[in-house]
Amino acid sequence: MPELPEVETVRRGLEQKLNNFIIKKVEVYRDSTVAFPPQKEEFINGLHNSLLQNWNRRGKYLIAELKKIENENIQFNEKITLKHNGFLVVHLRMTGYFKFINTSTMACKHTRIRFFDKNNNELRYIDVRSFGQMWWIKQGLSPNKIIKGLGSLGPEPFSDEFDTKYLKKIISKRTKSIKAILLDQTIVAGIGNIYADESLYTAGISPFREARTIKKNELIKLKESIVTVLKKSIGSGGTTFSDFRDLEGENGNFGLQTNVYRRTGKECRKCGNLIERQKITGRSTHWCPKCQK
Repeated sequence: MPELPEVETVRRGLEQKLNNFIIKKVEVYRDSTVAFPPQKEEFINGLHNSLLQNWNRRGKYLIAELKKIENENIQFNEKITLKHNGFLVVHLRMTGYFKFINTSTMACKHTRIRFFDKNNNELRYIDVRSFGQMWWIKQGLSPNKIIKGLGSLGPEPFSDEFDTKYLKKIISKRTKSIKAILLDQTIVAGIGNIYADESLYTAGISPFREARTIKKNELIKLKESIVTVLKKSIGSGGTTFSDFRDLEGENGNFGLQTNVYRRTGKECRKCGNLIERQKITGRSTHWCPKCQK
């Protein structure tokens, strides 16, 4: 599943590519991809003539601010009137990705939704496993209330709220493993399996440790490790290990640099000990028994 760095990479690509992209036509190939409104026709009609203005990210959600063009049949040099038209929210889930196409091509069998502008440029949403979803939240409704997962997210790893004091308060009485804590989106938004493993390795903390046993100096190191690992991955365009693709159809380069994730049986880059793998809360966990205590 795309995690924070992959979603941030997609957000940046969308913001760069879709400058002045006004939706003129929407084609929905799989109804279940539209999570809200309940009727796909309302989704299609609601997005018509909408400018995809600003793209934001919250955890693993992409959020586009929409502006509606009211006077569609404008005359030359006439001022375009725009009004707020709510938000387009996207969750890529496991295999969803966008592709920007400026030359018309046939839709592949995994195409779920297509957006076109007046020049027939296309923003195509492709999803092999079809778990990804989109919401059109019209003006006056709250995305956080409509989308339960969005409203329950914890702080962003790069925010001021996510500090050692917050972490200490959250884990002080928790008997769950620290790995399980990092995967909990209500505690910290955007971290998934890959970056939880990599952050714990960088901090030298065993993923099996009960959260409440993590000392303050270790929490300081863990917080710094999370931020460092995520920033490094964003700079690399995400990881090659997920099914993530950017708007050009490329995956990331961070997978080439991982220290533990999917390196089972290979030598630790620090100590030479062999990397091990075991499941925690149903997720494969990779760690170095010597470097992580």
